[in-house]
Amino acid sequence: MMQAPANPFAAPTRRSLRLGWLCAILFFCPCFSVPSHAAATLLLEEPYSYDGAFSGTGHSAVYLNNVCAETPVVLRPCQPGESGVVLSRYNGIGGYDWIAIPLVSYLYAVDQPEAVPLFADAKLVAFLRDQYRRHHLKSLAPDRSDGSTPEGNWYELVGASYDRTIYGFEIETDSGQDALLIEKFNHEPNRQSYNFVKNNCADFVREVFNFYYPHALHRSVVVDLGVTTPKQIAKTAARYSRHHPELQPRSFVIPQVPGTLRRSKPIHGVVESVVAAKKYMLPLFLLHPYVAASLVAGYFGYERFDPAKNALILDASLELDTPVTRAERRSNQSRLEELTHGNLRDPLNEEKDWQRFRASAEPALDANGNPLVQTRTGDEVLQVGVSRGNILSTTGSPELAAGLLRARLHQELHPATARKTAPIDLESDLDLLQQLLSTPASGTPGTLAFTQSGLTSATPTQ
Repeated sequence: MMQAPANPFAAPTRRSLRLGWLCAILFFCPCFSVPSHAAATLLLEEPYSYDGAFSGTGHSAVYLNNVCAETPVVLRPCQPGESGVVLSRYNGIGGYDWIAIPLVSYLYAVDQPEAVPLFADAKLVAFLRDQYRRHHLKSLAPDRSDGSTPEGNWYELVGASYDRTIYGFEIETDSGQDALLIEKFNHEPNRQSYNFVKNNCADFVREVFNFYYPHALHRSVVVDLGVTTPKQIAKTAARYSRHHPELQPRSFVIPQVPGTLRRSKPIHGVVESVVAAKKYMLPLFLLHPYVAASLVAGYFGYERFDPAKNALILDASLELDTPVTRAERRSNQSRLEELTHGNLRDPLNEEKDWQRFRASAEPALDANGNPLVQTRTGDEVLQVGVSRGNILSTTGSPELAAGLLRARLHQELHPATARKTAPIDLESDLDLLQQLLSTPASGTPGTLAFTQSGLTSATPTQ
Protein backbone atom coordinates (compact mmCIF):
# COMPACT_ATOMS: atom_id res chain seq x y z
CA MET A 1 0.00 0.00 0.00
CA MET A 2 1.03 3.59 -0.57
CA GLN A 3 2.66 5.80 1.98
CA ALA A 4 0.18 8.64 2.19
CA PRO A 5 0.58 12.24 3.25
CA ALA A 6 -0.46 13.57 6.58
CA ASN A 7 -4.15 13.20 7.33
CA PRO A 8 -6.15 16.11 5.93
CA PHE A 9 -8.62 16.95 8.68
CA ALA A 10 -7.73 18.95 11.78
CA ALA A 11 -8.34 22.29 13.47
CA PRO A 12 -8.19 25.31 11.11
CA THR A 13 -6.01 28.42 11.22
CA ARG A 14 -6.35 31.52 8.97
CA ARG A 15 -3.72 30.95 6.31
CA SER A 16 -3.40 27.22 5.89
CA LEU A 17 -5.87 25.25 7.95
CA ARG A 18 -4.71 21.90 9.12
CA LEU A 19 -6.63 18.82 7.96
CA GLY A 20 -5.75 16.34 10.65
CA TRP A 21 -2.15 16.32 11.86
CA LEU A 22 -0.57 18.78 14.19
CA CYS A 23 2.84 18.97 12.54
CA ALA A 24 3.21 21.13 9.45
CA ILE A 25 4.39 19.31 6.33
CA LEU A 26 6.03 20.55 3.20
CA PHE A 27 4.47 19.56 -0.08
CA PHE A 28 7.38 17.45 -1.25
CA CYS A 29 8.48 16.18 2.14
CA PRO A 30 8.41 12.37 2.46
CA CYS A 31 8.25 12.44 6.26
CA PHE A 32 4.86 12.74 7.90
CA SER A 33 3.51 13.10 11.40
CA VAL A 34 1.17 10.97 13.48
CA PRO A 35 -2.56 11.83 13.31
CA SER A 36 -3.72 13.95 16.23
CA HIS A 37 -7.13 12.30 16.46
CA ALA A 38 -9.39 9.76 14.80
CA ALA A 39 -12.24 11.03 12.68
CA ALA A 40 -14.95 9.94 10.27
CA THR A 41 -15.75 12.16 7.30
CA LEU A 42 -18.84 11.91 5.14
CA LEU A 43 -17.99 12.63 1.51
CA LEU A 44 -20.85 14.14 -0.51
CA GLU A 45 -20.03 13.96 -4.22
CA GLU A 46 -21.73 16.02 -6.93
CA PRO A 47 -23.36 14.21 -9.87
CA TYR A 48 -21.86 14.16 -13.34
CA SER A 49 -22.54 12.58 -16.74
CA TYR A 50 -25.93 10.81 -16.91
CA ASP A 51 -26.52 11.16 -13.17
CA GLY A 52 -26.04 14.92 -13.48
CA ALA A 53 -28.42 15.14 -16.45
CA PHE A 54 -31.23 13.02 -14.97
CA SER A 55 -31.50 12.18 -11.27
CA GLY A 56 -28.75 14.45 -9.92
CA THR A 57 -28.45 12.60 -6.62
CA GLY A 58 -24.68 12.14 -6.79
CA HIS A 59 -22.71 9.74 -4.60
CA SER A 60 -21.55 9.44 -1.01
CA ALA A 61 -18.71 7.63 0.73
CA VAL A 62 -16.99 7.74 4.11
CA TYR A 63 -13.37 8.58 4.88
CA LEU A 64 -11.78 7.17 8.05
CA ASN A 65 -8.42 8.72 8.90
CA ASN A 66 -7.40 6.07 11.42
CA VAL A 67 -8.38 2.97 9.42
CA CYS A 68 -6.24 1.66 6.55
CA ALA A 69 -6.47 -1.15 4.02
CA GLU A 70 -4.42 -4.34 4.04
CA THR A 71 -6.16 -5.07 0.75
CA PRO A 72 -9.16 -3.34 -0.86
CA VAL A 73 -11.43 -5.67 1.14
CA VAL A 74 -9.45 -6.16 4.38
CA LEU A 75 -9.07 -3.37 6.94
CA ARG A 76 -6.39 -2.74 9.58
CA PRO A 77 -5.31 0.09 11.91
CA CYS A 78 -3.18 2.76 10.26
CA GLN A 79 0.55 2.99 10.84
CA PRO A 80 2.30 6.36 11.41
CA GLY A 81 2.38 8.31 8.17
CA GLU A 82 -0.70 6.72 6.63
CA SER A 83 -3.80 8.79 6.00
CA GLY A 84 -6.62 6.26 6.11
CA VAL A 85 -9.11 4.99 3.56
CA VAL A 86 -12.31 5.87 1.77
CA LEU A 87 -14.97 3.19 2.14
CA SER A 88 -17.66 3.14 -0.52
CA ARG A 89 -20.40 0.96 -1.96
CA TYR A 90 -20.70 0.60 -5.71
CA ASN A 91 -22.66 -1.85 -7.79
CA GLY A 92 -20.97 -4.72 -9.61
CA ILE A 93 -17.33 -4.53 -8.49
CA GLY A 94 -15.89 -8.01 -7.91
CA GLY A 95 -19.07 -9.16 -6.16
CA TYR A 96 -18.18 -7.10 -3.04
CA ASP A 97 -20.44 -4.81 -1.04
CA TRP A 98 -17.76 -2.32 0.01
CA ILE A 99 -14.25 -1.43 -1.16
CA ALA A 100 -11.46 0.43 0.72
CA ILE A 101 -9.18 2.79 -1.23
CA PRO A 102 -6.42 5.07 0.19
CA LEU A 103 -7.49 8.72 0.29
CA VAL A 104 -5.12 10.24 -2.31
CA SER A 105 -5.78 7.37 -4.72
CA TYR A 106 -9.53 7.64 -4.28
CA LEU A 107 -9.42 11.33 -5.12
CA TYR A 108 -6.73 11.40 -7.83
CA ALA A 109 -5.79 7.83 -8.96
CA VAL A 110 -2.14 8.39 -7.96
CA ASP A 111 -0.13 7.35 -4.91
CA GLN A 112 1.36 10.70 -3.90
CA PRO A 113 -0.05 14.27 -3.90
CA GLU A 114 2.86 15.66 -5.94
CA ALA A 115 1.76 13.38 -8.80
CA VAL A 116 -1.73 14.93 -9.08
CA PRO A 117 -2.12 16.47 -12.57
CA LEU A 118 -2.45 20.23 -12.77
CA PHE A 119 -4.74 19.88 -15.78
CA ALA A 120 -6.61 16.70 -16.76
CA ASP A 121 -8.46 15.42 -19.79
CA ALA A 122 -10.34 12.17 -20.40
CA LYS A 123 -7.31 10.46 -21.96
CA LEU A 124 -5.01 11.23 -19.02
CA VAL A 125 -7.64 10.29 -16.42
CA ALA A 126 -8.34 6.95 -18.12
CA PHE A 127 -4.60 6.24 -18.23
CA LEU A 128 -4.05 7.04 -14.53
CA ARG A 129 -7.04 4.96 -13.47
CA ASP A 130 -5.89 1.99 -15.51
CA GLN A 131 -2.34 2.27 -14.19
CA TYR A 132 -3.68 2.23 -10.63
CA ARG A 133 -5.93 -0.74 -11.44
CA ARG A 134 -3.03 -2.72 -12.87
CA HIS A 135 -0.94 -2.14 -9.74
CA HIS A 136 -3.60 -2.39 -7.01
CA LEU A 137 -7.00 -3.58 -8.21
CA LYS A 138 -6.47 -6.46 -10.63
CA SER A 139 -8.14 -8.85 -8.20
CA LEU A 140 -11.32 -6.75 -8.44
CA ALA A 141 -11.07 -5.77 -12.11
CA PRO A 142 -8.81 -8.21 -14.01
CA ASP A 143 -7.59 -7.59 -17.55
CA ARG A 144 -9.57 -8.81 -20.49
CA SER A 145 -8.33 -11.92 -22.26
CA ASP A 146 -6.25 -9.72 -24.60
CA GLY A 147 -4.70 -7.78 -21.69
CA SER A 148 -6.75 -4.64 -22.26
CA THR A 149 -8.72 -2.58 -19.74
CA PRO A 150 -11.99 -4.16 -18.57
CA GLU A 151 -15.36 -2.46 -18.53
CA GLY A 152 -17.40 -2.00 -15.37
CA ASN A 153 -17.79 0.44 -12.48
CA TRP A 154 -14.30 -0.15 -11.04
CA TYR A 155 -13.15 3.23 -12.37
CA GLU A 156 -15.46 4.93 -9.83
CA LEU A 157 -13.11 3.74 -7.06
CA VAL A 158 -10.20 6.00 -8.06
CA GLY A 159 -9.88 9.54 -9.39
CA ALA A 160 -13.22 10.84 -8.10
CA SER A 161 -11.98 14.45 -8.08
CA TYR A 162 -11.50 14.46 -11.85
CA ASP A 163 -15.24 13.98 -12.35
CA ARG A 164 -16.79 15.98 -9.54
CA THR A 165 -16.57 18.43 -6.68
CA ILE A 166 -16.74 16.71 -3.28
CA TYR A 167 -17.90 18.08 0.08
CA GLY A 168 -16.61 16.71 3.38
CA PHE A 169 -18.32 16.67 6.80
CA GLU A 170 -16.06 15.44 9.58
CA ILE A 171 -16.75 14.43 13.17
CA GLU A 172 -14.34 13.05 15.74
CA THR A 173 -14.22 9.36 16.66
CA ASP A 174 -11.74 7.34 18.74
CA SER A 175 -9.37 4.45 18.17
CA GLY A 176 -11.54 2.05 20.18
CA GLN A 177 -14.50 2.62 17.86
CA ASP A 178 -12.20 2.22 14.86
CA ALA A 179 -10.97 -1.14 16.18
CA LEU A 180 -14.54 -2.38 16.59
CA LEU A 181 -15.44 -1.28 13.07
CA ILE A 182 -12.35 -3.04 11.64
CA GLU A 183 -13.35 -6.26 13.43
CA LYS A 184 -16.94 -5.96 12.21
CA PHE A 185 -16.03 -5.33 8.58
CA ASN A 186 -13.33 -8.00 8.45
CA HIS A 187 -15.50 -10.75 9.93
CA GLU A 188 -18.91 -10.08 8.42
CA PRO A 189 -19.66 -11.23 4.84
CA ASN A 190 -18.68 -8.67 2.22
CA ARG A 191 -21.02 -9.72 -0.56
CA GLN A 192 -22.69 -7.45 -3.07
CA SER A 193 -26.01 -6.15 -1.74
CA TYR A 194 -26.49 -2.89 -3.65
CA ASN A 195 -30.05 -1.77 -4.27
CA PHE A 196 -30.84 1.76 -5.44
CA VAL A 197 -33.95 2.11 -3.26
CA LYS A 198 -33.12 0.10 -0.13
CA ASN A 199 -29.35 -0.39 0.02
CA ASN A 200 -27.48 2.26 -1.95
CA CYS A 201 -24.26 4.20 -1.36
CA ALA A 202 -25.95 6.61 1.07
CA ASP A 203 -27.40 3.72 3.08
CA PHE A 204 -23.87 2.38 3.47
CA VAL A 205 -22.59 5.73 4.78
CA ARG A 206 -25.57 5.97 7.12
CA GLU A 207 -24.74 2.50 8.52
CA VAL A 208 -21.09 3.40 9.10
CA PHE A 209 -21.83 6.71 10.83
CA ASN A 210 -24.58 5.15 12.93
CA PHE A 211 -22.10 2.48 14.01
CA TYR A 212 -20.03 5.26 15.60
CA TYR A 213 -23.01 7.36 16.76
CA PRO A 214 -26.32 5.44 16.76
CA HIS A 215 -29.26 7.20 15.09
CA ALA A 216 -27.08 10.10 13.98
CA LEU A 217 -28.10 9.87 10.31
CA HIS A 218 -31.47 8.99 8.81
CA ARG A 219 -33.43 9.09 5.56
CA SER A 220 -36.33 11.44 4.81
CA VAL A 221 -39.81 10.32 3.78
CA VAL A 222 -40.85 13.87 2.84
CA VAL A 223 -38.07 15.10 0.54
CA ASP A 224 -36.76 11.75 -0.71
CA LEU A 225 -39.89 9.57 -0.58
CA GLY A 226 -38.16 7.20 1.85
CA VAL A 227 -35.08 6.67 -0.34
CA THR A 228 -31.74 7.38 1.37
CA THR A 229 -29.93 10.04 -0.71
CA PRO A 230 -26.41 11.45 -0.39
CA LYS A 231 -27.68 15.00 0.14
CA GLN A 232 -30.09 14.01 2.91
CA ILE A 233 -27.40 12.03 4.70
CA ALA A 234 -25.01 15.00 4.50
CA LYS A 235 -27.75 17.32 5.72
CA THR A 236 -28.43 15.17 8.79
CA ALA A 237 -24.68 14.89 9.40
CA ALA A 238 -24.38 18.69 9.38
CA ARG A 239 -27.34 18.99 11.74
CA TYR A 240 -25.92 16.35 14.08
CA SER A 241 -22.59 18.20 14.11
CA ARG A 242 -24.28 21.48 15.09
CA HIS A 243 -25.88 19.72 18.05
CA HIS A 244 -22.60 18.08 19.08
CA PRO A 245 -19.82 20.70 18.93
CA GLU A 246 -17.73 18.53 21.27
CA LEU A 247 -17.07 16.26 18.27
CA GLN A 248 -15.02 19.04 16.62
CA PRO A 249 -17.06 19.08 13.38
CA ARG A 250 -15.53 20.55 10.22
CA SER A 251 -16.76 20.99 6.67
CA PHE A 252 -14.73 21.55 3.52
CA VAL A 253 -14.73 21.35 -0.28
CA ILE A 254 -12.46 19.17 -2.43
CA PRO A 255 -12.43 20.99 -5.80
CA GLN A 256 -12.79 19.20 -9.11
CA VAL A 257 -9.40 19.09 -10.83
CA PRO A 258 -9.16 21.73 -13.62
CA GLY A 259 -9.27 20.31 -17.11
CA THR A 260 -11.44 19.53 -20.10
CA LEU A 261 -13.80 17.09 -18.36
CA ARG A 262 -17.25 18.59 -17.84
CA ARG A 263 -17.82 20.21 -14.49
CA SER A 264 -20.11 18.33 -12.11
CA LYS A 265 -23.64 19.52 -11.33
CA PRO A 266 -25.30 20.67 -8.09
CA ILE A 267 -26.53 17.77 -5.99
CA HIS A 268 -30.24 17.15 -5.38
CA GLY A 269 -32.55 14.93 -3.39
CA VAL A 270 -35.35 12.89 -4.98
CA VAL A 271 -38.17 15.47 -4.77
CA GLU A 272 -35.73 18.30 -5.51
CA SER A 273 -34.63 16.55 -8.72
CA VAL A 274 -38.23 16.21 -9.88
CA VAL A 275 -39.32 19.75 -8.97
CA ALA A 276 -36.24 21.37 -10.51
CA ALA A 277 -36.64 19.55 -13.85
CA LYS A 278 -39.24 20.83 -16.31
CA LYS A 279 -39.03 17.56 -18.22
CA TYR A 280 -40.52 15.84 -15.16
CA MET A 281 -42.82 18.49 -13.69
CA LEU A 282 -44.76 19.58 -16.78
CA PRO A 283 -46.03 16.08 -17.64
CA LEU A 284 -46.70 15.43 -13.95
CA PHE A 285 -48.81 18.60 -13.62
CA LEU A 286 -50.81 17.59 -16.70
CA LEU A 287 -51.37 13.97 -15.66
CA HIS A 288 -51.38 14.15 -11.84
CA PRO A 289 -51.76 17.78 -10.71
CA TYR A 290 -52.42 16.88 -7.05
CA VAL A 291 -49.27 14.76 -6.87
CA ALA A 292 -47.26 17.53 -8.51
CA ALA A 293 -48.66 20.13 -6.11
CA SER A 294 -47.78 17.91 -3.15
CA LEU A 295 -44.20 17.56 -4.37
CA VAL A 296 -43.85 21.32 -4.81
CA ALA A 297 -45.29 21.97 -1.35
CA GLY A 298 -42.90 19.46 0.19
CA TYR A 299 -39.95 20.98 -1.66
CA PHE A 300 -40.59 24.60 -0.71
CA GLY A 301 -41.69 23.75 2.80
CA TYR A 302 -38.48 21.95 3.69
CA GLU A 303 -35.21 23.38 4.95
CA ARG A 304 -32.68 24.20 2.22
CA PHE A 305 -29.19 22.78 2.52
CA ASP A 306 -26.09 24.25 0.90
CA PRO A 307 -23.09 21.92 1.42
CA ALA A 308 -20.63 24.68 0.46
CA LYS A 309 -21.84 27.16 3.07
CA ASN A 310 -18.95 28.27 5.32
CA ALA A 311 -16.82 25.42 3.98
CA LEU A 312 -13.04 25.50 3.73
CA ILE A 313 -11.06 24.37 0.66
CA LEU A 314 -8.72 21.40 0.33
CA ASP A 315 -5.57 22.70 -1.35
CA ALA A 316 -2.90 20.90 -3.37
CA SER A 317 -0.81 20.05 -0.31
CA LEU A 318 -3.79 18.41 1.42
CA GLU A 319 -4.33 21.23 3.87
CA LEU A 320 -7.45 23.30 4.46
CA ASP A 321 -7.48 26.90 3.33
CA THR A 322 -10.09 29.64 3.22
CA PRO A 323 -11.77 30.17 -0.18
CA VAL A 324 -10.44 32.84 -2.53
CA THR A 325 -12.09 36.19 -1.84
CA ARG A 326 -13.12 38.62 -4.56
CA ALA A 327 -10.20 40.87 -3.68
CA GLU A 328 -7.76 37.94 -3.88
CA ARG A 329 -9.21 36.84 -7.20
CA ARG A 330 -8.79 40.33 -8.66
CA SER A 331 -5.27 40.58 -7.26
CA ASN A 332 -4.22 37.26 -8.78
CA GLN A 333 -5.92 38.13 -12.06
CA SER A 334 -3.86 41.33 -12.15
CA ARG A 335 -0.69 39.37 -11.45
CA LEU A 336 -1.48 36.99 -14.32
CA GLU A 337 -1.98 39.95 -16.65
CA GLU A 338 1.31 41.48 -15.50
CA LEU A 339 3.14 38.22 -16.21
CA THR A 340 1.51 38.10 -19.63
CA HIS A 341 2.33 41.67 -20.59
CA GLY A 342 5.85 41.42 -19.22
CA ASN A 343 6.77 38.48 -21.43
CA LEU A 344 7.58 38.35 -25.13
CA ARG A 345 5.73 35.10 -25.73
CA ASP A 346 2.16 35.23 -27.05
CA PRO A 347 -0.05 33.83 -24.24
CA LEU A 348 -2.92 33.06 -26.61
CA ASN A 349 -0.67 31.03 -28.90
CA GLU A 350 0.92 29.27 -25.92
CA GLU A 351 -2.44 28.11 -24.63
CA LYS A 352 -3.67 27.09 -28.09
CA ASP A 353 -0.41 25.19 -28.73
CA TRP A 354 -0.84 23.40 -25.41
CA GLN A 355 -4.42 22.40 -26.26
CA ARG A 356 -3.39 21.04 -29.66
CA PHE A 357 -0.38 19.26 -28.20
CA ARG A 358 -2.50 17.73 -25.42
CA ALA A 359 -5.07 16.46 -27.93
CA SER A 360 -2.44 14.58 -29.97
CA ALA A 361 -0.05 13.53 -27.16
CA GLU A 362 -0.18 10.29 -25.18
CA PRO A 363 0.02 10.04 -21.37
CA ALA A 364 2.91 8.30 -19.63
CA LEU A 365 4.73 8.22 -16.27
CA ASP A 366 8.22 9.49 -15.52
CA ALA A 367 10.79 7.57 -13.47
CA ASN A 368 9.23 8.83 -10.22
CA GLY A 369 5.69 7.86 -11.20
CA ASN A 370 4.56 11.40 -11.98
CA PRO A 371 2.30 11.80 -15.04
CA LEU A 372 3.41 13.47 -18.26
CA VAL A 373 2.19 13.72 -21.84
CA GLN A 374 4.45 13.12 -24.80
CA THR A 375 4.52 12.93 -28.58
CA ARG A 376 7.06 11.60 -31.02
CA THR A 377 8.37 13.39 -34.10
CA GLY A 378 10.69 11.07 -35.99
CA ASP A 379 13.36 10.00 -33.52
CA GLU A 380 12.58 12.83 -31.10
CA VAL A 381 10.20 12.60 -28.16
CA LEU A 382 8.79 15.80 -26.68
CA GLN A 383 7.58 15.45 -23.09
CA VAL A 384 5.66 17.86 -20.88
CA GLY A 385 5.31 17.17 -17.16
CA VAL A 386 1.76 17.81 -15.97
CA SER A 387 2.12 17.64 -12.18
CA ARG A 388 3.79 19.82 -9.58
CA GLY A 389 6.35 17.06 -9.17
CA ASN A 390 7.68 17.28 -12.72
CA ILE A 391 6.39 20.29 -14.66
CA LEU A 392 9.74 22.08 -14.19
CA SER A 393 12.10 19.11 -14.28
CA THR A 394 10.64 16.91 -17.02
CA THR A 395 9.26 19.45 -19.46
CA GLY A 396 11.01 19.70 -22.84
CA SER A 397 9.03 22.79 -23.85
CA PRO A 398 8.53 25.64 -21.37
CA GLU A 399 6.12 27.19 -23.87
CA LEU A 400 3.76 24.22 -23.73
CA ALA A 401 4.02 23.94 -19.94
CA ALA A 402 3.20 27.65 -19.64
CA GLY A 403 0.15 27.06 -21.84
CA LEU A 404 -0.95 24.29 -19.47
CA LEU A 405 -0.69 26.60 -16.46
CA ARG A 406 -2.54 29.39 -18.24
CA ALA A 407 -5.38 26.99 -19.03
CA ARG A 408 -5.48 25.92 -15.37
CA LEU A 409 -5.37 29.49 -14.08
CA HIS A 410 -8.19 30.59 -16.37
CA GLN A 411 -10.42 27.98 -14.75
CA GLU A 412 -9.26 28.74 -11.21
CA LEU A 413 -9.81 32.48 -11.67
CA HIS A 414 -13.25 32.18 -13.25
CA PRO A 415 -15.78 33.83 -10.90
CA ALA A 416 -17.89 30.67 -10.74
CA THR A 417 -14.99 28.44 -9.64
CA ALA A 418 -12.76 30.84 -7.71
CA ARG A 419 -14.85 30.33 -4.56
CA LYS A 420 -13.82 26.67 -4.70
CA THR A 421 -10.13 27.49 -5.11
CA ALA A 422 -7.53 27.85 -2.34
CA PRO A 423 -5.47 31.10 -2.40
CA ILE A 424 -2.24 29.18 -1.82
CA ASP A 425 -2.88 27.11 -4.96
CA LEU A 426 -3.33 30.24 -7.05
CA GLU A 427 -0.10 31.68 -5.70
CA SER A 428 1.75 28.43 -6.36
CA ASP A 429 0.42 28.21 -9.92
CA LEU A 430 1.42 31.79 -10.66
CA ASP A 431 4.89 31.13 -9.25
CA LEU A 432 5.26 28.08 -11.50
CA LEU A 433 4.13 30.12 -14.50
CA GLN A 434 6.62 32.85 -13.68
CA GLN A 435 9.46 30.30 -13.52
CA LEU A 436 8.43 28.80 -16.86
CA LEU A 437 8.22 32.21 -18.51
CA SER A 438 11.73 33.00 -17.31
CA THR A 439 13.06 29.72 -18.76
CA PRO A 440 14.78 30.06 -22.16
CA ALA A 441 12.69 28.86 -25.07
CA SER A 442 13.05 25.19 -25.94
CA GLY A 443 15.86 24.19 -28.24
CA THR A 444 13.61 22.29 -30.63
CA PRO A 445 14.92 22.82 -34.18
CA GLY A 446 12.83 25.39 -36.01
CA THR A 447 9.53 26.29 -34.39
CA LEU A 448 6.75 24.24 -32.87
CA ALA A 449 4.07 23.68 -35.45
CA PHE A 450 0.81 21.80 -35.10
CA THR A 451 -1.31 20.06 -37.67
CA GLN A 452 -4.42 17.92 -37.34
CA SER A 453 -2.14 14.91 -37.04
CA GLY A 454 -0.13 16.39 -34.18
CA LEU A 455 3.24 18.06 -33.56
CA THR A 456 5.72 18.64 -36.37
CA SER A 457 9.08 20.36 -36.53
CA ALA A 458 8.94 23.37 -38.83
CA THR A 459 12.24 24.80 -40.03
CA PRO A 460 12.16 28.58 -40.63
CA THR A 461 12.44 29.68 -44.22
CA GLN A 462 15.65 31.41 -45.23
